[in-house]
Amino acid sequence: MADVKLAIIYYSSTGTIHSMAQRLRESAEKAGAEVRLRQVTELAPAEAIASNAAWSQHFDRTKDEPKATADDVVWADAVLFGSPTRYGNVTSQLKQFIDTLGPQWSQGLLANKAYAGFTASMTAHGGQESTLLALYNTIYHFGGVVVAPGYTDPLKFADGNPYGVSHVTGGNNDAPLGDAQLAALDHLARRIVTIGGKLR
Repeated sequence: MADVKLAIIYYSSTGTIHSMAQRLRESAEKAGAEVRLRQVTELAPAEAIASNAAWSQHFDRTKDEPKATADDVVWADAVLFGSPTRYGNVTSQLKQFIDTLGPQWSQGLLANKAYAGFTASMTAHGGQESTLLALYNTIYHFGGVVVAPGYTDPLKFADGNPYGVSHVTGGNNDAPLGDAQLAALDHLARRIVTIGGKLR
């Protein structure tokens, strides 16, 4: 049987979601998946990016990485969407990409795939759960299958998010991923590869 095809599509401003996406790719490949790791296009004006040193540096480091297209979602058996929290919702950059998928949605090309999400915010109650729940409202419209991790492994009691995987970046927005988050990302990757394979 051919490898499960996984698309990891994300937006990252200062690098946390980028790091989470890279870990997911590594874990999914170890689980036997063929992975496409894709950024969505940055929409913020140059002056906004320049106003934040971490944002500007991350933008410069990753500006040449492959950008997400509708074909990446159509190609995939499973999709992981990643976004920082913005007022309890996904970023406008990720939402803009999702909003371009109307033609594929209308043809049923987004249905019957496994989907899940990952996010980060500066504080523990900064909208992580509502961001993932808001994302999943879109997946229901796709006819996709939400593959939230739930508490399917004891490690989920350590990271504490049954809706996906999340990370608290702290007041300086630079706290590194800890062991609990890395383990949760590994679990999410393995789970979506497994369920995505069953849905093919």
